Amino acid sequence: MKASCKYGSHRVLEPKGALPQAAIRLDNNPTCGDNECLIDVQILNIDSASFHQIKQASHHDEAVMAAMIQDIVKSRGKMQNPVTGSGGMLIGTVREVGPNFHNQDLTPGTPIATLVSLTLTPLIIEEITAIVLEHDQVHITGTAVLFDSGVYAVLPNDLDETLVLAALDVAGAPPQMARLARQGDTVFVLGAAGKSGLLCVAQARQSVGLNGRVIGLVNEPEQQALLEELGWCDHIILADAKDALEVYKAVQVVTEGQMVDLSVNVVNISDTEMTSMMVTKEGGTVYFFSMATSFQKAALGAEGIGKDITMIIGNGYAKDHADFTLNLLRNTPELLDIFKTRYTKT
Repeated sequence: MKASCKYGSHRVLEPKGALPQAAIRLDNNPTCGDNECLIDVQILNIDSASFHQIKQASHHDEAVMAAMIQDIVKSRGKMQNPVTGSGGMLIGTVREVGPNFHNQDLTPGTPIATLVSLTLTPLIIEEITAIVLEHDQVHITGTAVLFDSGVYAVLPNDLDETLVLAALDVAGAPPQMARLARQGDTVFVLGAAGKSGLLCVAQARQSVGLNGRVIGLVNEPEQQALLEELGWCDHIILADAKDALEVYKAVQVVTEGQMVDLSVNVVNISDTEMTSMMVTKEGGTVYFFSMATSFQKAALGAEGIGKDITMIIGNGYAKDHADFTLNLLRNTPELLDIFKTRYTKT
């Protein structure tokens, strides 16, 4: 192996000069470099946009899905959906720690969740043992490499590991909501009943206070009923997130024409950029956490409708985001119950 780089450039096979996330192909040789951590992988949590695309392309056939995932990893040396460009994250146990890895206290056998994308993680899948459609999770036997710059979390003892994996996959969203939403703001969450959506709505309710408003957008009556039961949203709009004009008119009604200060997009489908921007008032902020977001559509779309707004591309990492998100779950019993129902192993 070439001289090690803390960012993993020594694992890039092509193109020359790329870092692992942008690389077309990685060296996924399951040997531990001097500054790497080798992981025995149990579960992949595929990014929602990627999992949705694979599921649709496979017509929900698990065998076809497994073959598609295997093909991606074999050809690229990592799990990076060529259609969505996104990956996900994993949980496993430490097999080996290189002598120059930044944390020498990390010992073999420690259960961890990686907090860096599968799009930059060298990965080998020996076998796919199960695909859990409702969790966006793939159970495997395999090996992954964590670079010296890689962020991870040791799995806590008080929460089920598959629940933790589901939460940590979107752990960057709630702390970003806490940073962006202020007391008295009107916040709009697209995809409010999904995994990241529920976390964002729960945090938004805390952040905006009694004088603020939280508006949730969902596309199924069952999701609307769930949000109504939770009581965190002041208004719930049942509509297609792709229908920008319909949603715009609905938000216009519930805000009495004032529109929203902050729009947070956590949907797993494409073509929702315009909706996010149209409902946001002049000088407001749109936070695109969804991996289905198109930078071109957002930038050119805002220009096309003459909207002077701040647009932020979601960062999956925020300082202490794992602890923040898991504590939000622990301290919000209704939210924790939903995650236990949806993501706890059966």
